[in-house]
Order: sequence, then structure tokens, then C-alpha cells
Amino acid sequence: MAQNRNTSIKQRNYLVNSCMESNIRYRSENTIQAYPSSSSIKVDNKKNQLPKMVITRRLWLLIMAITVHNIPEGFAVGIAFGGLGQYSRTTFSQACNLAIGIAIQNFPEGLAVSLPLYSSGYGFFISFWYGQLSGLVEPFAGLIGCLAVHFFRRLQPYALGFAAGAMLFVVVDDIIPESQSRGHGRLSTVMALIGFAIMMCLEVITET
Repeated sequence: MAQNRNTSIKQRNYLVNSCMESNIRYRSENTIQAYPSSSSIKVDNKKNQLPKMVITRRLWLLIMAITVHNIPEGFAVGIAFGGLGQYSRTTFSQACNLAIGIAIQNFPEGLAVSLPLYSSGYGFFISFWYGQLSGLVEPFAGLIGCLAVHFFRRLQPYALGFAAGAMLFVVVDDIIPESQSRGHGRLSTVMALIGFAIMMCLEVITET
């Protein structure tokens, strides 16, 4: 009797232990399957990122707008120096002031091209080179404006208006919404106003 009782107790303990082990194994397998792996988490994070095509489109719009904006500025400098001795209102000091003012404003324009490229993952040299390329059109445009003063003097207001419209379109349509979407809306607005005030001061300086 005692032997049979001990045997039944051992069998019952064996069954209980087997059930507990199978339950633990089942729960551990389900827990491992329930949580995603690190690779799947990285893929999900990549899905939430902005596509590189959209980033490249915005950057190239900005580069093209600044490049187009620099062409009539080169015309203006070329016309100012090419008109010396041909127009009584044009003086050498005014031409120099205009060239200096446009040269000063080319610094932030180059940074506006280089910094977004660098922050988007492009190398330092490539970002710097594209910033320089956006301003290399000015000497050629200035040479053309100097050689054909009479023609480009009539065309200058329309070219400057077109360049200003292109810059405004890119800034209002892409750059301002992008700066507002990253949680720095007030700072970006204040910096835009400061930049506008600086450019207006440069405009007044070049006109005097």
C-alpha cells in the first residue's frame, strides 16, 4: 500500500512538473515572437523618416532658386561698371558700393545652400562646392552685362523681378513649412525677420 501510494505521488509530481515546463516554454516562445527584433525596429524608424527624394527635391529647388537669383545680380554689377562714362548718373563709387553689397549678401546665400546639404548627409567638400557653384554664375553674368550694357539695362528690372519671385516661391512653399514642422517655429520666424532686416539694411547701404 505504502509503495503504491509513493508511486502515485511520484507520478503526480512528474505530471505537474511536465505541465509547468511546457507552460513556461510556451510562454517564452510567445513572448519572443511578440516583441519585434532590432532589425524590424530599425526598418520602422526608416519608414517614419522623410524620403531622400523629397529632401533632394527641396534642396535642389533652393539651389536653383539662389543660382537664378544670382544671375541678375551679376547683370546689375556688370551694368554698373559698364555704364561708367555712358550714363551721367552712374559713378565709380556707386558701382563699387553695389558690388560690395552684393558680395556681402552672397555669404549667407552660399551658407543657405551648403548648410542644408551638409545636414542632409552630404560631405563637407561637396556641400562647400555646391555653395560656391551657386555664386559662380555672377562673374559670367557681370561680364555679359558689362559688354551689352544697353540691352541688359532694359532687361534688368524684369530679370530682378523674376529672380525675386523665384526666391519667394521657394522660401514660402518649401523652406518656411519645413522649418515650422521641426518644432522650432518661433525661432525660425524670428531668424527670418532678422535676415529680412539685415538685407533691407544692405539694400539701403548700396543705394546711398
